[in-house]
Amino acid sequence: MSKLTRFGVSINKELLKKFDSLIRKQKYPTRSKAIEDLIAESVDGSQISDDKTLSVGYIDMIYDHHKRQLLNKITEIQHDFHDIILSSQHVHIDHNTCLEIIVVKGSKSKIEKLGHMLKSTKGVKHGKSRIFSNN
Repeated sequence: MSKLTRFGVSINKELLKKFDSLIRKQKYPTRSKAIEDLIAESVDGSQISDDKTLSVGYIDMIYDHHKRQLLNKITEIQHDFHDIILSSQHVHIDHNTCLEIIVVKGSKSKIEKLGHMLKSTKGVKHGKSRIFSNN
């Protein structure tokens, strides 16, 4: 077991109430465990320091499929990165909104570039990338 360190944190009282409510619903045994998981999630992708390390991950996007030329642009970008895309899934959330999840494998920089290009495309409402070391 790794050595534990105790530290203090100052946080807005209302935000802490909401956090405590959330972690109770998620059945966390302690606030410390929930905070540890949040920190680990934030640090995971940033630990990949060299671009020679094979990385895996996913990119998710929520977008309005009625936005003019958006689907063509998303498809064009994905074709430019065909060598790192393993799979994608398209889900219809409602009449206007779609969720797309793209599973990737390659260098961290190339995955990040794909994620940034997709997320910054006009009409994409939300986008997030998660990258993990394959080691």
